[in-house]
Amino acid sequence: MLLCHESEVEEGQSKGFDLSDELQVFVVRKDDQLYVYKNECPHLGVNLEWQEDQFLDMDGALIQCSTHGALFEIETGHCLFGPCEGDKLTPMGFEVTDGNIQLTKNSP
Repeated sequence: MLLCHESEVEEGQSKGFDLSDELQVFVVRKDDQLYVYKNECPHLGVNLEWQEDQFLDMDGALIQCSTHGALFEIETGHCLFGPCEGDKLTPMGFEVTDGNIQLTKNSP
């Protein structure tokens, strides 16, 4: 399932996608690496962003849940602070083909 062209996610930025009623995901670029996660906080199952495409904290260093302020490592999805500390975000399998980011069939 095609998400976007990799150029649409700039360094230190994030972008969300509503793929269906049951599946929302987001992409983050950090240190020129892409990460794709299911848009769902492990604490309450709510979407993470506080505004469209705003998944990162003020410094752009961590993913932040808008509901209770939980903070997650971009590279691993592990929760470092908040009510779900020790849990992690659900990573999504993806590949970049001809510059296009697409989910792979092995995505949860």
